[in-house]
Amino acid sequence: MDKKKRNRWLVWGGAAVVVLSAGAGAAVYAGKADSKASDAKQAAKDGAKDGKDDKKKEATLEFASREVTKPQMATMPGSIEFSGPLVAPNTVVVRSKASGVLLNLHVAEGSRVRSGQSLGELDLEELRYRVAERRASLEAAQAQFQQAERSYKANEDLAAKAFISSTALDNFRASMEAARGQWLAAKAQLETAQSSLRLASLVAPISGVVAKRHAVPGEKLSAEQQVLSIVDLGKLELAGLVGTHEVARLKPGMAVAVKVEGDEQPVQARISRIAPAAEPGTRSIGVTLEIANAEERFRAGQYAVAHVELPDNAQRLTLPATAVINASGQDHVWVLEKGTLVRRVVTTGRRDAREGRIEILQGLKAEDQVLAARFDNLRDGAAAKVVDARAPRVASAAASAPALQ
Repeated sequence: MDKKKRNRWLVWGGAAVVVLSAGAGAAVYAGKADSKASDAKQAAKDGAKDGKDDKKKEATLEFASREVTKPQMATMPGSIEFSGPLVAPNTVVVRSKASGVLLNLHVAEGSRVRSGQSLGELDLEELRYRVAERRASLEAAQAQFQQAERSYKANEDLAAKAFISSTALDNFRASMEAARGQWLAAKAQLETAQSSLRLASLVAPISGVVAKRHAVPGEKLSAEQQVLSIVDLGKLELAGLVGTHEVARLKPGMAVAVKVEGDEQPVQARISRIAPAAEPGTRSIGVTLEIANAEERFRAGQYAVAHVELPDNAQRLTLPATAVINASGQDHVWVLEKGTLVRRVVTTGRRDAREGRIEILQGLKAEDQVLAARFDNLRDGAAAKVVDARAPRVASAAASAPALQ
């Protein structure tokens, strides 16, 4: 019995030891879990604190006073530019008025000629023979008319004495009138031939400079074939195209500054005429300028650019061009409003490239504070303020440096 009791106590004692060991292990594990939970809570608190600090850092954007501007009232003189080649409106082409061989030309390209000056000679023997033929025909027709007239007068006396009938007299009168018509026709043909001979001579129709020779001596010319081109450089024109939305601001007589290639100094010109209709497919209207060129500084064909100044008497709300940002076809600016950055959409008007300013039609007031330059990484609603330029800057680097345009 004693031996059996001792064995029981050993079994129960071992079980108790096992239970106590398991309880101790569970207690240790629970302690570790509580420690991990408290560490997680502390980390969450630290993260929230760091997030608040980051927000504070992001919200403290500071801009120097020179980086902020206000809209200003100013005039916005407009300008319109168009370009094109210079042309000489007084340009004529001397043509051969009759067929014949070109015997010689008295002038070369670049030669200066006067109105009425002989330019060359054609072999006009054929035309002279034609004139002689027309003259002979005229003389024959005149003789026939004179004979018919004498016959009529003689028969008129006979009819008065009743020697011939009135019908016979009418026949003589008709023959006389027919002969008169043939005589007048021959006379007209002779005058035409003489006129052709007179006009066939190569004579300068205007004063100017020979621009080009189209034929050479010895060449057989036909009627209306080009021989010479003569250009009068005393007056030049510049024809350009202007958009239909701008042409209404132009009027004939307006002064225009024209810059001709190869010449550093612009020359003054005036608008001479404006086309009444737009060019098909371009929605542009032709504008022609007249340029006085008495000294012949310029030549036809030189490229020129016309600049028209459009005065403006109205005061307009304007901003520097660097303050207006265009994104996705929409213009906007950044406004400092009650310590907050606000992205404001604006409607723009005229632009003055020389002064670097843009007219603001809608979206701003004269007292608004606007960032004068473009900055990257700006956020709508972020806190911002203007500081003295001499004070230390603590704004974020992303917002303090202007972005390159």
